Amino acid sequence: MDNITNLTVHELVEKLKSNELTSEEITKAYIDRINDKEKDVGAFVTLTTDDAEKKASEIDNQRKENKETPQFAGIPIGIKDNLCTKGVKTTCSSKMLENFVSPYDATVVEKLNKEGIISLGKLNMDEFAMGSSTENSAIKITHNPWNLNRVPGGSSGGSAAAVAGDLVPWALGSDTGGSIREPAAFCGVVGLKPTYGLVSRYGLVAFASSLDQVGPITKDVKDNAMLLNIIAGHDEKDSTSYDIEKKDYTKNLEKDIKGIKIGVPKEFFGEGINETVKEQLNKAIETYKKLGAIVEETSLDVAQASLAAYYIIACAEASSNLGRFDGIRYGYRAKDYTTLKELYVNSRTEGFGDEVKRRIILGTYVLSSGYYDAYYKKAQKVRTYVKNEFDKAFQKYDVLLTPVSPNTAFKIGEKCNNPMEMYLADICTVSINIAGVPAISLPCGVDKEGMPVGMQLIGNRFEEEKILNVAYKFEQEIKFRENHKPSFKK
Repeated sequence: MDNITNLTVHELVEKLKSNELTSEEITKAYIDRINDKEKDVGAFVTLTTDDAEKKASEIDNQRKENKETPQFAGIPIGIKDNLCTKGVKTTCSSKMLENFVSPYDATVVEKLNKEGIISLGKLNMDEFAMGSSTENSAIKITHNPWNLNRVPGGSSGGSAAAVAGDLVPWALGSDTGGSIREPAAFCGVVGLKPTYGLVSRYGLVAFASSLDQVGPITKDVKDNAMLLNIIAGHDEKDSTSYDIEKKDYTKNLEKDIKGIKIGVPKEFFGEGINETVKEQLNKAIETYKKLGAIVEETSLDVAQASLAAYYIIACAEASSNLGRFDGIRYGYRAKDYTTLKELYVNSRTEGFGDEVKRRIILGTYVLSSGYYDAYYKKAQKVRTYVKNEFDKAFQKYDVLLTPVSPNTAFKIGEKCNNPMEMYLADICTVSINIAGVPAISLPCGVDKEGMPVGMQLIGNRFEEEKILNVAYKFEQEIKFRENHKPSFKK
């Protein structure tokens, strides 16, 4: 059954169309794969495989009766566990929400259901999406299928590991400061952080509301464009959702990129970037030149300032958003308390993990009287500066090319005791969320130990089709999936 789970979604769709495969066969192949590999990877928090088999059977019956079915009906998916799913637990990988069953679906989940896409379950993540390694999950540690001793990245580590390990054909993640792109890079898959406001956030459990964005994690660029087609679009239930004309993101994939201008910001290749990462990105730059793109070194000095501003803004918003989890309104309630204050304190102390507590404390501090102007207000000014710098860059270039992370996937436990080092892993990705622009991560090679290296392509607001086109042409040229496969080695 491995050969079925190795197929991309567009290949599965063709096989459904030609009656070479049924939805039941596809779903069963993935369930068998989960039964075989999930114990090594640990990508899932909750499995819904029984329900998935039932739905697959129903869709096959509809096809037999020649009833019209949507294009992707009967294709399985995995969903990050901070997206609300009606009747299925949404835990955010936290003790605080360990028994929470949502009474409604997130808008993106509704859209998947409308297409007949079948959920195989909810995927592991850093608690409340706070982290870069999925080691902050209160439920389990997820392992990288390329090397089971390495992290899959975070916070959407379960989503990226599940796609890389062929446990699901594609998955949804969320990205606040790199949480789709970094795990995609570490796991050798394709991850897109869309423009802020392109995809509805309704039903996404908020970490930092002005930065969070739902996006696709897939095996290749074409699948990514197809999943974006499904989830993108205005939603009146989300006040941050933009009402722009609906696009078909697959339309321009094959377009020639001759003459397209790619800027390479030199600051993203400075001190702290691993030599092998630089080497693979330089090879990618040569590939683009061969494809006829105009590649130039440029300056975009926003990374350091963005990292500082990001952790101030994100923690401030997290402190505010997580205030509702107090043992009374939502979530876990402590058993032992005598006063109302004790109930609050004990519930939050027992319900939240260390990283979440760290960020709540930092966020509360920067919002407090006397520090608001010095930190939070200044960070918002930096945000405006970063947006303006990106605007200037896109007046000259179609796309910007940078690393996704300074390094490839690190060992499990390697950075757990050094939060600052963990935060610095986000230096190449956070500015994109600060500016609200889209960016895609795709594999461009492997390091000396065979771990994937990710390349980031950044586009101007609502120009996803441009970065998808530039990514697709590169992917077709280097054929990463044909040449490299996860080894599941220990």
